[in-house]
Amino acid sequence: MMHRRALLGAGLGACALPIPAIAQDPWPNKPIRIVVGFAAGGATDISTRVMQPKLTALLGQPVVIDNRPGAGGNLATEIVVRSPPDGSTFLMGTIGALAINPSLYASLPFDPQADLTPVAMSGNVLNVLVVPADRPWRSVAELIAAAKKSPETITYGSSGVGGAGHLAGALLDGMAGVKTVHVPYRGGGPLMTDLIGGKIDYAFSTAPTAMPQVQSGRLRLLAVPTLRRVRSMPDTPAVAETLPGYEVQNWYALVGPKGLPLEIVARMNAVMREALADPTISASLEGQGVEPLPSSPEELARFIREETAKWAPIVRSSGAKVE
Repeated sequence: MMHRRALLGAGLGACALPIPAIAQDPWPNKPIRIVVGFAAGGATDISTRVMQPKLTALLGQPVVIDNRPGAGGNLATEIVVRSPPDGSTFLMGTIGALAINPSLYASLPFDPQADLTPVAMSGNVLNVLVVPADRPWRSVAELIAAAKKSPETITYGSSGVGGAGHLAGALLDGMAGVKTVHVPYRGGGPLMTDLIGGKIDYAFSTAPTAMPQVQSGRLRLLAVPTLRRVRSMPDTPAVAETLPGYEVQNWYALVGPKGLPLEIVARMNAVMREALADPTISASLEGQGVEPLPSSPEELARFIREETAKWAPIVRSSGAKVE
């Protein structure tokens, strides 16, 4: 009996000893997917792929680009919202998916601010205000004067209802106190064809699409929709020089699912900053018309809130709505 009690006591004593924790591999320990809400070859896809090799090298794991176009970026956003917050899935979000769509769509199955974790800003695709070469206007002031003289006769095109180009025109109308006519197209290609052909009067188009036509003499460049002149076009006025405070940023930002651990957010933010600071990457992005815009997670969260609040009344006043 004494022997049995001794054995039992020894067994209980062994059970009381601390159990060593099972070591976990540090993040990342598997490939990382970045979901892009637009087709391969578009500006969002291209700018993400420019950084892909550097991100892979810095993280020590393959970074895979997953193109999931549809519903203005909503399809890709929902995929990431429903992904586990383990650092294996991120979204390269846009101004549309993260700030405009909540006001543009009648209903969404997610809330970008509540259901996603801000990680880092990526960049801003420079848009330019251009007119056909045969139009008489040579400045934003002259375009506004013409719109005031003949209300609802000046037309502007965009690559779709609710897109940055559409709302840039709506913002111009509101701030200048004019009323022009929006003509939506199914993409930037058809828009550019009609703009060159003089079927519409002006457009806010991405610089990579519009500048070859400006250089060929088919379009005239009037301004950039920024608060100040941009480094790559120092001789081009900013719209804000005529309309103080006017700014439209066609921006991208990296976000993850809700509940993403802080240490993963911090590491991925640091990696994004290092990638955007690489001279080769920054030069490549700028060559595509994309301005690198690194940020902290907190700055990005604040920026998304500000952009959402900014565009909500503009979407309402424009009458744009998608079911």
